[in-house]
Amino acid sequence: MLPYVKIDFKNGVLGSTSPSDDGVVGLIASGTAIDKLVLGEVNLLTSLKDLEELGVKEKPVVIKNSDDTEETIDNSLLYKTVREFYSEAPTNAKLWLMVVDKDVTVTEMFRNEDYAKKLVVSANGSINLLITKKIDGATPTDEDLLAEINSFSGHAIEPDVYAAMKAANNLAEDITENYFAPFFVILEGRHYTGVPAKLKDLGEESNNRVGILIADTKADTNGACVGLLAGRIASIPVQRSIARVKTGAINASGLFIKDKVAEEGKPDVIHEYNYITARTFVGKAGYYWSDDKLATKETDDYALIPRRRVIDKACRIAYQTLIEEIGEEIPVTNEDKIPAPIAKSIQNKVERAIESNMTAYGNLGNDPGDPNDTGVVCYIDPDQEILGSSRLNVQLMVKPYGYAKYIDVSLGFEVAEAN
Repeated sequence: MLPYVKIDFKNGVLGSTSPSDDGVVGLIASGTAIDKLVLGEVNLLTSLKDLEELGVKEKPVVIKNSDDTEETIDNSLLYKTVREFYSEAPTNAKLWLMVVDKDVTVTEMFRNEDYAKKLVVSANGSINLLITKKIDGATPTDEDLLAEINSFSGHAIEPDVYAAMKAANNLAEDITENYFAPFFVILEGRHYTGVPAKLKDLGEESNNRVGILIADTKADTNGACVGLLAGRIASIPVQRSIARVKTGAINASGLFIKDKVAEEGKPDVIHEYNYITARTFVGKAGYYWSDDKLATKETDDYALIPRRRVIDKACRIAYQTLIEEIGEEIPVTNEDKIPAPIAKSIQNKVERAIESNMTAYGNLGNDPGDPNDTGVVCYIDPDQEILGSSRLNVQLMVKPYGYAKYIDVSLGFEVAEAN
């Protein structure tokens, strides 16, 4: 076995958590090859213009084949997704794109190594968030896959989405463990029936690297505005909630749940089943995201997008710091233990890296009243045997923020007391 750094994510700790590229997004979308757009190839976009230069247009285009027949190519949903991403994302935000045939299911996007895995590896592990945009295609022919997809039938969204949820979570965990490139996934709640009571309760799942969005910028579509949500995530720091009102309204003139405007589509019920959707506030203009929920139990330490992003960023920094220690000579005491100054030195390297790349940018919930609280603690027990095992155990803890989700106010009249 090759020497390595392995990071295990501790869970169950919370009671209910140089600036890196924190907002790099990957997109796997159904589409049709045209001009420079080749199915299965990886493209790096930094603007909507980059997509247009590949040959993708806002509306369907008619091309003439060599035999004088005409063919209509419609990549309008791909265009809409990228346009909405850049309406929220910062200037020159990186969007890694792969377009696949419309017959590829969402589950196959994550199971087939030629799709999601290829995209993440081609981006050199820089992708923090992966989204999908699917258009309707043929029924899958693989009997095992079809049986698995159909096992989720009877719920309020397309069964393929639920099968893909598990496949996406497995792939994200695998890439995190083997490539040290953690990311999470947002899926479309495709073909939502408009009956929230029939939604599968994601709060009973264990997929803390996947979220599902139910909302679109057009009424009665089969998909969701994942580009718009991804753009918001790419534009905010890792610790920030997508539901934060101070960030401002979503950059869209309207948001819909099925065929109704979002506020009439029972967003409160959808939220209770742990999906992400759109909402409004009385007396405040515009639409806002409902919450940061991922498809897992609320007691999961990584049940929220900002906690997922914070711990993933800490993972990347710790890996890049500790990989420099691979193969390093470590002197040992007469008891075959690590000298305390050596352990302390490595601890300090990790803490300084986290402090300079996270604490300094407000990513960690350190106590502002305590100058010694940096929001990170790294500990290496010097009383561990390393001579025979060649194994160094490191404990790393970072402090998350709390989030004001529910604000209860006791309001009444103040009257003067009688003398």
